[in-house]
Amino acid sequence: MELSETNKQALDICPTPRKEMNLFPLKTFEYEYAGKEIWIEFEIPEFTAVCPFSEFPDFATIRLKYVPNRRCVELKSLKLYINSFRDVKIFHEHVINLIRDDFVDACDPIRMEIEGDFNVRGNIKTVVKTSYQKNDS
Repeated sequence: MELSETNKQALDICPTPRKEMNLFPLKTFEYEYAGKEIWIEFEIPEFTAVCPFSEFPDFATIRLKYVPNRRCVELKSLKLYINSFRDVKIFHEHVINLIRDDFVDACDPIRMEIEGDFNVRGNIKTVVKTSYQKNDS
């Protein structure tokens, strides 16, 4: 199946390449109760990134929850990581997947869910959700 032509409006779409994002690294600490399941939840109400189409800021509330395996994310590093998106040009759909992947790489959680609840833009509200489940194999 062939996809139809994209960007028919000839807009200058310039997302920031991953290698140029300069995201603060997520740091972790040992979870002393490995094997004891708990959910850890974060609500991050001041997320900001940049729209690759318009270069206007996009605002969102990020809700992230996870069940730790052996590592927990350190809160200051999470704050600095999230704040480092401020100048990154990225689509809503991509940023939520990127945060999920970086979080999984850093913490190796048993499960996690993440939601990006983006503010209304052009009369459209966007909510992007994804999840992760660790395979036992």
